[in-house]
Amino acid sequence: MSDSPLKKTIDQLLRAYGYQDQLDEIELLKVYDEQVGKMFVNHTKNIALKNKILYVQLDSASLKQELSYVKEGLIQRLNQKMGKTMVEKIIIK
Repeated sequence: MSDSPLKKTIDQLLRAYGYQDQLDEIELLKVYDEQVGKMFVNHTKNIALKNKILYVQLDSASLKQELSYVKEGLIQRLNQKMGKTMVEKIIIK
């Protein structure tokens, strides 16, 4: 179905009306949840994407530290799952 004319038409409409970026951001948040696991998801208080920077607010100092160690690998996994470069940097608050 990925090459079907209907999918191409829908993709073009989404881009034309400016919805593709919003849908990509929603999908990225789902991929984040899958990649970091339940413990991080439970302690993530806020997450936002702006200008290819992913802002992650956690309520646990130890998880902030742990995420800081793996954020480069997380960036690669997120972009790989999304099929394009959506995140260039992660800022942990």
